[in-house]
Amino acid sequence: QVQPVESGGGSVQAGGSLRLSCTASGGIFSMNTMAWYRQAPGKQRELVASITTYNSPTYADSVKGRFTISRDNAKNTVFLQINSLKPDDTAVYYCKNLQGTIWGKGTQVTVSS
Repeated sequence: QVQPVESGGGSVQAGGSLRLSCTASGGIFSMNTMAWYRQAPGKQRELVASITTYNSPTYADSVKGRFTISRDNAKNTVFLQINSLKPDDTAVYYCKNLQGTIWGKGTQVTVSS
């Protein structure tokens, strides 16, 4: 299976927004819950949001109200809309099939105060 490909990261000021995208092969995406993770410098990777094939989302408490996960099943793509960015959101963001083991290379999000 081909690894997921994340994009959309960048450097923004606090309060700004970004929309991350992740495209995965059908084998990874189809009929699977997809998830976004992040890893900040010196910290463990953490799950921030997931979405089932029926578009039911789940969020970590730290991002509720600011992050929105969505998916386009026809394009094997999952999105993460991030609003009201904070410096603590600075991390590399990854997507993955929640039950799978194949990681992409991630996309860097850097938030300055």
